[in-house]
Amino acid sequence: MAHTNRLIAGVDLRSQENNREHRTEEIDRKRLIVRRGQAFSLTVHLSDPLQSGHELALVLKQDKINDDIVIRQRTAGGSGDKWWLHQQSARNELLLTVYSPARAAVGEYRLAVELMSGNKLLERTDFTKMYLLFNPWCKEDAVYFPDERLLKEYIMNENGRIFTGSANSMSGFPWNFGQFEDNVMDICFEILDRFNPASSDPPNDMLQRWDPVYLSRAVVAMVNANDNDGGVLVGKWQEPYTGGVQPTKWMSSVPILEKWSKSKSGVKYAQCWVFAAVACTVMRCLGIPTRCITNFASAHDTDGNLSIDREYNMHGQLVNDDDSIWNFHCWIESYMQREDLPEGYGGWQVLDPTPQERSSGMFRCGPCPLKAIKEGDLNVKFDAPFIFAEVNADIINWEIGQDGQKKRLSSNSANVGRNISTKSPYGNEREDITLQYKYQEGSAKEREVYNKAGRRISGPVGEEESKPGNVQLEIKHAKPVFGTDFDVIFELENMGDKEVSCELNMMSEAVTYNSVHLGRFQNSTVNVVIPAHKVHRETVRLLYTKYASVVSEHNIIRVTGVARVSGQEKSILEMVNIPLSKPKLSIKVPGWVILHRKITTVITFTNPLPVPLNRGVFTVEGAGLLPTKEIRISGSIAPGQRVSVELSFTPMRAGVREFLVDFDSDRLQDVKGVATLVVHKTPPSYFPMMPNIFG
Repeated sequence: MAHTNRLIAGVDLRSQENNREHRTEEIDRKRLIVRRGQAFSLTVHLSDPLQSGHELALVLKQDKINDDIVIRQRTAGGSGDKWWLHQQSARNELLLTVYSPARAAVGEYRLAVELMSGNKLLERTDFTKMYLLFNPWCKEDAVYFPDERLLKEYIMNENGRIFTGSANSMSGFPWNFGQFEDNVMDICFEILDRFNPASSDPPNDMLQRWDPVYLSRAVVAMVNANDNDGGVLVGKWQEPYTGGVQPTKWMSSVPILEKWSKSKSGVKYAQCWVFAAVACTVMRCLGIPTRCITNFASAHDTDGNLSIDREYNMHGQLVNDDDSIWNFHCWIESYMQREDLPEGYGGWQVLDPTPQERSSGMFRCGPCPLKAIKEGDLNVKFDAPFIFAEVNADIINWEIGQDGQKKRLSSNSANVGRNISTKSPYGNEREDITLQYKYQEGSAKEREVYNKAGRRISGPVGEEESKPGNVQLEIKHAKPVFGTDFDVIFELENMGDKEVSCELNMMSEAVTYNSVHLGRFQNSTVNVVIPAHKVHRETVRLLYTKYASVVSEHNIIRVTGVARVSGQEKSILEMVNIPLSKPKLSIKVPGWVILHRKITTVITFTNPLPVPLNRGVFTVEGAGLLPTKEIRISGSIAPGQRVSVELSFTPMRAGVREFLVDFDSDRLQDVKGVATLVVHKTPPSYFPMMPNIFG
């Protein structure tokens, strides 16, 4: 902003200094990016000292709002809800300290310096851009977070872990949120600008951008593309993934956001953890403390009766699965005050961008206070009944007889909402937060909350669940690895005083993580006699040659057992989901990692399958390290064959960084690897000692 023959010779935005103070220098050091409620400084260079009666003012403009914000000097301090500035002079320089209100609208502003004489404008500089974000370090901000230490995770950490699998077999894989990568902040504001209310009523939309509740609902609506509103991601839960990327291949929000910004159309394809991770990136970038959540055994209650009703025929085949239990489901929590609710509902709020049900006409969910879910306050907005059912619904199994009559086989009030997980702020370990969502299963307080929530179980009038019989069925298995044969054991225990005859039907099928059935691959029936007080075991070996052709990229096998005991009217049904674990990659980084100095990594993979792999491809990336890059393997990888590739890159930002690798092929996908690197600004004094870094 330089001028000639004018009093204002130039303006220094002091971007590097301000951004460092406002914790935004990771985003950019050249552009001015500040957080609301916290002062920042500008230096105005004058060709001559100010004359008596002349004063400087700042003018801020926002797109789509006609009224300018004029910021003037306040000698005795300004109001906390207004923009104001303090001025200090030193020769031909003026230092302007600018104070923004903690409820200012976040987004892009255009700033100019004016020279005034009374109400007369003498000079005005050209407008330049500045950016304003939420400020969780500011006590007056609605997103203020009381423990500053945790903001290193919930705002500043670009490296995440997403937990998947099943309630009995959980695992975490790395994710690059990349909220400080080049262009991500601009894309986040672009997402807000594409929100339907932003185009239908721009002034009203801009006036509400101070409010994290409003903006968070906009974000989760725009992360999915289901409302034909130009949203970021297109969901798909079954193959084929023609014309897009298989959801399990993604490792980072950054290429998704960049692709959306360039194409202006939904990026294909996503499933729940991808929706959640991208939403987490946007929220952290805007300055709202956010974490990714995984709910294992997550209920999708379509009819709102707070129960998951599953109907089976006489052969144990599921015939009605409108309600479903997902192996896991991911959403986010964001921290904010709720001025729209009675006192006490601030803090962590559940938000879900995965398109499941509509909320106020759009596919979105939340924000809903975590407290409302735990206490069963289902009248609290937004979407409390749906979220409550996800973590608290009962499972009711029904058998449909040949005459069409329903008989309730069993019910379970403890199998939904298990091991609710997030990444620990102190490392990459899993932190269990189940007790933040509900009281201990089976406790008196838990029962009280159920009653308060109006818990209902639908069924034929007078239908009562029969008492458990003398025979019990349990299904046991180890933790199998994809590509191997493994055993499943069906245990029938007779706790009665007489021997019984029993027909046991054992079925194995492939399902997706959200309970879509892909097909059976093994089925057998046996008739057994179980002596009194004895256990009978049947072992079924599940073969790779059988399941390989039907399992999805999630590699989940569902095993169901149905036992019909002589003299007992109702069948016994048990079901388990078995996730098959994946092999691991080896990543080696020799030597110290120095900023702006090329390093070479070695990635190694061994084919664990009894068949060759074709079309092998490694995908690598890392926030502050390198953009997404693919390395293709020519030819086949034979069973047991080891392949290694080298990759050189130059780290772009210092600090703790994660180097992420994904391997995919025709028969094996979603093999992940991660190496944690410490990028030094300069070589350490003990640089000659050359370590090897492995992942």
